[in-house]
Amino acid sequence: MLSCMGKKTTSDILHCCMRLDLTLQCIDDESENGSSVLILDQSMKIVLFGNSVAVQFQHDNVLLGQMQPTIDNLAISKTVPLQMKKSGCHVSVINLIGLHETDLNLDPLTDHIMNENEIIAFIFVVRLGQLTDSDKVGIEWLQRVFGDRVLQFAMILFTYESEEESDSIIDDLKKNSALERLIEKCGGRYHTCSKNMNNQSEMRDLMNRIEQLFTENKQQCYTSEMYNTALRERGDMQNRTDQPTLIGKSMDFTWTTETRETHEGIKEKYSLDQNRYERRKEIEHLYHRLHLDDKHPCNLRAEDVLQLTTHSLHSYESCAEKDVIQTFLQKLLMMNYRTRHIKTTDTQHEGQQRNNDLLEDKREADIFREMSLIPEETNRSDAIHPMDVQMAVFHCADSFLKQLMVTKLSQCQYALPLLVPDPFTQEIEFPLWTFRQINKSWKMKDSKNEIISQIQPIWKAETPMVSFFRFGSSSSSKSQLMNSLINERHNTFFHRNCPGSSSTRVLMDGVVEITWYCPSGKDTDKFTQCIAFCNLHGDAGDNEKQLKILTEMASVNVVILPRLDKSDRCAAQMQNLYKGRKPLICLFTEDMSSVFEMRNGKYKIGLKNRNQSDVSEELTQAINECLLFSSSESSSVFRLKDVSKHPNIRKDEDLDNDCRRGKEAAQQMMGLLKKKDLTEIKESFLPCQGKLWHQWCEKNKELHRSQGNEMDLEIKQKQDMKKIREQQHVLDIGEFMKLFITEINSQSPNEKIFFLKWLAILLDEYTSVDLSALHYKYDEKWSNVLKLKENNDRSEQQIAANLTKEQIELDKISKELQAATFGLEHILREIGQIYESCKSVNKNKEGLPCDHSSLPGLAAEMMISGFPLELMDGDAAHVPVVWVTAVLHELIKKLGDQRVFVLSVLGIQSSGKSTMLNAMFGLQFAVSAGRCTRGAFMQLVRVSEEMKIKEQLKFDYILVVDTEGLRALELSGRSTRHQDNEMATFVVGLGNLTLINIFGENPSELQDILQIVVQAFMRMKKVRLNPSCMFVHQNVSEVTAGERNMEGRRRLQQTLDEMTKLAAKDEVFDAECFNDVITFDIQKDVKYFAQLWEGSPPMAPPNPSYCENIQELKKTFLSHASKSVGLQLTHLKGRINDLWEALLNERFVFSFRNALEIATYRKLETEYSKWSWSLRRTMLDIENRLYISIENETIDEVSGSDLHGKLEVKSREVENSMSDFFEKDKDKDILIQWKVSFHIKIKDLRENTVRETARKLNEILQQRDMKKRIDAQRTCRENDLLEKSKELAIKLKDKANDETILKKEFDTFWKECVKKITAKTPQIKNIDVLNDMKQLLSNYESVPVNDWKKSRDIFSVQRYSDYVQKLRGVTGDTVRSAKLKFEVETQIRVLVNDIAQHADKMIMSYNISKTGYNKTYIQELADHIKARVVDYEQGSRNFMFTKEFYMDLVMSICKRVNKVITDQHRKFREANDPVLYFKQKSKEYFSIFQKYCQGATSAAIFGEIICQKLKEPIQQSVYKDTARDMTNEIKTNCESLNGNRSKLEKHILKTLAEQENFVKYMNYFNHPRDHLKSFVRDEVNQYISDKFEDSVRPKLEENIKLLQQKIMEAAHRATTLVNTTGGDVQKWLNDFARQLSDVLIFSVKDLSGVSHEGVDDFNLLEDVISKLLGSVSSEIQHKLSTETFPENLEHKDRPDEILIDHLCQCCWVQCPFCAATCTNTVENHSGAHSVPFHRVDGLTGSCYDETECLSADFCTSLVRTSKMFYTGQWFLFREYRKAGDVYAEWNITPDFSELPYWKWFVYRFQEDLKNHFEKSFHMWDVFSYEWSGYSKEQAIESLDQYI
Repeated sequence: MLSCMGKKTTSDILHCCMRLDLTLQCIDDESENGSSVLILDQSMKIVLFGNSVAVQFQHDNVLLGQMQPTIDNLAISKTVPLQMKKSGCHVSVINLIGLHETDLNLDPLTDHIMNENEIIAFIFVVRLGQLTDSDKVGIEWLQRVFGDRVLQFAMILFTYESEEESDSIIDDLKKNSALERLIEKCGGRYHTCSKNMNNQSEMRDLMNRIEQLFTENKQQCYTSEMYNTALRERGDMQNRTDQPTLIGKSMDFTWTTETRETHEGIKEKYSLDQNRYERRKEIEHLYHRLHLDDKHPCNLRAEDVLQLTTHSLHSYESCAEKDVIQTFLQKLLMMNYRTRHIKTTDTQHEGQQRNNDLLEDKREADIFREMSLIPEETNRSDAIHPMDVQMAVFHCADSFLKQLMVTKLSQCQYALPLLVPDPFTQEIEFPLWTFRQINKSWKMKDSKNEIISQIQPIWKAETPMVSFFRFGSSSSSKSQLMNSLINERHNTFFHRNCPGSSSTRVLMDGVVEITWYCPSGKDTDKFTQCIAFCNLHGDAGDNEKQLKILTEMASVNVVILPRLDKSDRCAAQMQNLYKGRKPLICLFTEDMSSVFEMRNGKYKIGLKNRNQSDVSEELTQAINECLLFSSSESSSVFRLKDVSKHPNIRKDEDLDNDCRRGKEAAQQMMGLLKKKDLTEIKESFLPCQGKLWHQWCEKNKELHRSQGNEMDLEIKQKQDMKKIREQQHVLDIGEFMKLFITEINSQSPNEKIFFLKWLAILLDEYTSVDLSALHYKYDEKWSNVLKLKENNDRSEQQIAANLTKEQIELDKISKELQAATFGLEHILREIGQIYESCKSVNKNKEGLPCDHSSLPGLAAEMMISGFPLELMDGDAAHVPVVWVTAVLHELIKKLGDQRVFVLSVLGIQSSGKSTMLNAMFGLQFAVSAGRCTRGAFMQLVRVSEEMKIKEQLKFDYILVVDTEGLRALELSGRSTRHQDNEMATFVVGLGNLTLINIFGENPSELQDILQIVVQAFMRMKKVRLNPSCMFVHQNVSEVTAGERNMEGRRRLQQTLDEMTKLAAKDEVFDAECFNDVITFDIQKDVKYFAQLWEGSPPMAPPNPSYCENIQELKKTFLSHASKSVGLQLTHLKGRINDLWEALLNERFVFSFRNALEIATYRKLETEYSKWSWSLRRTMLDIENRLYISIENETIDEVSGSDLHGKLEVKSREVENSMSDFFEKDKDKDILIQWKVSFHIKIKDLRENTVRETARKLNEILQQRDMKKRIDAQRTCRENDLLEKSKELAIKLKDKANDETILKKEFDTFWKECVKKITAKTPQIKNIDVLNDMKQLLSNYESVPVNDWKKSRDIFSVQRYSDYVQKLRGVTGDTVRSAKLKFEVETQIRVLVNDIAQHADKMIMSYNISKTGYNKTYIQELADHIKARVVDYEQGSRNFMFTKEFYMDLVMSICKRVNKVITDQHRKFREANDPVLYFKQKSKEYFSIFQKYCQGATSAAIFGEIICQKLKEPIQQSVYKDTARDMTNEIKTNCESLNGNRSKLEKHILKTLAEQENFVKYMNYFNHPRDHLKSFVRDEVNQYISDKFEDSVRPKLEENIKLLQQKIMEAAHRATTLVNTTGGDVQKWLNDFARQLSDVLIFSVKDLSGVSHEGVDDFNLLEDVISKLLGSVSSEIQHKLSTETFPENLEHKDRPDEILIDHLCQCCWVQCPFCAATCTNTVENHSGAHSVPFHRVDGLTGSCYDETECLSADFCTSLVRTSKMFYTGQWFLFREYRKAGDVYAEWNITPDFSELPYWKWFVYRFQEDLKNHFEKSFHMWDVFSYEWSGYSKEQAIESLDQYI
């Protein structure tokens, strides 16, 4: 029996041919016990096709049964008693035998088969020995229908009649090549069976063969995906003029014997299914034309549509079909209702063809003849219907894009999809979600005839509803008739006469659209109330579900039909409608009668040959009467959300789980707000942003803007602010905020977006009614105020009293409005305040469901998802900097440090700023009444990769900043002028480009806003920010008049120039015109906009001209943007902070700290450090080579020009690197200001380096003669010893094998010789530098030597004022002013440190390690110190030094240099004292002595002597090379030393904090240069120690290897030269030394006196050198350690000293207030001195005037104030530069950047400081509590915030 699988309906029955879903029962061979195998549920499908003559249909045919499939005969059931052997699966057979040979369209059948099944085998049945033409193309048919992949599932089944035939297949294959090709196509797979197919054994074998095929295909089936792919490929090859086709969704067709149909019924169902099939083909063809094949369903995403693309830059009226979707969405997002007018270039020019042959016909023109030649139809593709484009997008869009799309359609005043049939399944969907963001506003008159305003979310509005539908076809357009009722000038509903309409509409039948008529409260309104109009597209008789819903929910039903006839299909429905209680209006297209009321609420109107206006008027009247009739019925009220109550429709919100969960979470939150007074909700549920936040903001502004003269008052303000934060922190977080944070933390990304959107929707719904009422009250009260002002009948006193009363009421309503505004932005603001309060008290809030540090991440994710972030709190007029910067920090973590182009907008209130931004970028900034922008919001717009490449944009996002309108007078009565200036300065400074939005042509308004804007741009110019601007002049009439535009531009330019002159006076700036302030093109940068609405709201659509203006603005904006690199998010974060800090300080220009410029300059400093190091590193190499040449006496002079020449290549390389950096760096526009000065600096550095190197080398040349004498004496003595040892060796030759005797004899000999040499040579004694200096000073200064015990270390004294003997022009003997005393202290400390640094350089220049110590050095040092002190006293100083100052200074410096002199002298003595030197050489000489004794050849001994002479030079060379290599590595890789001066300073401070050593801190304060040197030494030593085995040793080994290679190459070349050209050992030696002259300090003179006699075997000499050189290298490597490495280097060659020399060549000027050292990397730099952070002034010992208390102020705080300091006269701190000298050279930004580091330090070492200075800090008890709150970790962390 045929198996019936699953539930079936009539429509499920197969229409054509046979789907034999035969369950092959398991009647396999019975098992031994006679039981049958169990039947399994799983079923496998096979398809049989082929020639019908190849099979015998009969009752015992196991596979096919007894009847062939035809149209008239579907199937006969037959049990197939088989199953697959291994898998045990049932086999179902799909029988297509004979059908592929017919003319039937089999596509519906194959579509159905493949959508229902997965096929394991296609079996082609062929009659054995009778291959027909039909058989030959059977496999081709299979390929054509199912694609090439089907062949891997195909096999051939050969059938036979008799057993004899079954054996002939091999012969047939040999004879028939066509048959062979068939089998080859099927992979060689075939089987044979009887044509009766009733042999059980053959059938089992066939099943096994099929199972084997299944296994070979890895158990893969032929699937619907494979079939659809084949179908698309086939479709692509079809001619485009073919009838569009599409594959539909699967329909469950099964057939059983119980449900047989008649032949006529089958044909009817076949026709129905064929129609569905064809419709489905049409839809897929449409999708294919629109390039939406891969976008269905829900694959068009809002986030992709909203990104900025190249396509969005252009406005297309026509485009290719592939671009239609993009163009449609682009226009829709810009609210351009012409989005439905797009033409396709593929079809727009077709049909306009002309017959050129006729035009060339010379016969007389004959209209009758020529017209007859034109074909009636042109063969062209139909244009795509505009509504098909809209609905295709709708079907393919995700939920968010659908909602955005419907919202924009509503703004375009278009009808919206209400009931939408699925294009494939015809299931009806109600897209309620898409309506949720739409609000409608209208006005109507109340019972008192007063106009009242309403604004409601449309999904909850209660209105009457009028439904329109038609039965049958209609000659009149229903949609056009509806448009005449709603808006005669606008096609709310698309109709047949609209532009772009075509006859091929695919997706609109069955769609119900809805729109609302909103009255304006005028007498011209057609309807006096808001009414919903619904329009059912297509024949209502074919869409019964939709019709039922509409007729049930409508207040009035309007039906259009040709005529009324009882035989019509719709007769029964019409009768029911007529009998029903609801009003009915019948419009007859074949009737000419006017309106006629047949019964109450039942009207008839004829349409034929009637005037459209008359019909519209009658219909309007009839509807109004019907609405009056139905107003008493409760059912007359239509609520959109009630549509979902109807059965058999799907609500989109229920289908999406994320949407449903998001809604449930939002509703749970809204449940907490029930029965709450709206004006009190924020105070109850969002307490942190209420009074406490506003108080904190006020305190913060007061603190920044106070003069700061009273420190206790300032401290109290800070403490008050701290208390407010603590009060915020202890406030109960509440269930509302807990729930919000919990939900947003626990949801998936998609669910989170739904939740946020739902919450915004529900909050909007919750507040809209109350807000509308409050706005009405406000308007009413404002009208009363205006009337009072105009009333002249009362006395002025009465009017004033009434005005005051009304004004109080007005302010009260204004506050209520502010309190009642409650949206998502307020919840985020609350989170921001929770975060800031937690951050302030540094602990989590009780009840907070997560750590407070995770809160900014939530806001960052919202920004990425497209939600705006509040940048400035409009209620508090304050930027929550801590919160905003934390969110941006998290944004950087999630996106990377992306580049953004900031677009900001400025304009007066309600001038359309937000609307303009929404239209430009498809955003949704609040624009509805009562929800105008407050403060400022920022939103990210992603730039597509294609856009970045094609338009060469250098940023990743556009950051759009929408702002509160200027001159917002009605909102809380704030100080608007100051607020406006603040807002303008902030957004102009933030934006790379600012749009200045001007509304209308009111001159006074224009002048007001321009003055604010010009002043803001002028401030930017003064702080070196360079934003650009564009002016948008909105709502200008006659925008097409070019002359008027030119006149408008001229007047604007004139006004801008006038405002510039006015602002220049306020800002003290030299500017005559606007172009002096900013680069501005009056022709390109001014845009005139048409008015927004085309007609009068609320029913007017947006003006298309406005949308075109938006498009032009967008293009111009992006042309500006393409020239900019934008800002990195890190720089944006800093810019926000800097701008707000400067604005808080009021004196913006003086207070602004340009963080981006500072960061860019630091980057330049880092590069400068690299360039300068590159030059110095190269010069060190040059210096080393020249030094070797000098020592080898190959050069006698070093000139600057020679050095310049050697440095030329590296100089050019550095210059090219500089040029690339200045020209290609992303911040090149900022860098350009320093380009010239840094080129000069590098040039000066090159000159100085050359000059200094020449000086050092020439000094070495001058010292060479003295050194030559010393070296000559030593060499002579060495050679003399060699000769004498040789003589002794000859005597002891017979005892050569007794090493003990040899050693004893040699030691005796050696001692005698050294004794003789010592007797003849003056001994080099130890030195006592300090004693020498004491003796010298005793002679000159008459101070007894014993008195030196009383001298003090001048570098560690606490006060230098004790050394001051006299003040000139000041009475008394002491410095009276504490500030003056500090200044004296600073000056003397600078002098002392400078003298000490110069003394270090003097000592190093003497080269004592080579030439020895001389007492004259001490004399020169003392003279230099004396001269410096005298010069200083004779300068413009008002004091003299005591005698003790000079004595202590000399002795302190002497102690300082003592170690260096002593160490160098020790090295000299070790190298030149005979006793010490020959003691070291004893071992080496004994080795040579042994070889003499053993009779070694002269060449062997000479080779060893050469190696001994080379040992020391090799060691010196490799150590020096390794040191330079390590220096370079450290400079590159050591984190603390590889950057600029600021970075080095940060690491110094970190190290000091980690060590917590007070003495080191004081050394850092008093001797910053010395401390830096000490720090560098420690860092270098630590680096070398850590990397010794990984880096130092490998480098030294590599250098030895290279040097050894060079020595051996030199030896080989010398040997080759002598062997080939002849010559003696001297020639060999000369050539050998010459080759090494620039590599090693080695000269022929080193071997003078050494006997060369008998040295003639040069190959042996080379071999000996090679062998011994390896031993020398090994010895050097073996001795290498962390201790010996620095010891074996000369002082100047050590890595730490090289780096100290490099790093100390920076600025060392100290702040005149706190003594912080300028951190500029460049010495003698241009521009003012600065530091990233200043210190507490008291750390220098600075006291308040006439007190003994240390100052606790920071410089940055002091320079904000009116406090004063004394330098001989009094100056205000805020005008510190007027003090001149060093004060004028410093740039100290006034702010509250009081580094926690120094607060921690002062608190940590308070007792040490007190003991050191013998003073305590002023008001310590007051501020110590706050300072005690910082830990060491926080102190160290704070350094990273500034550097």
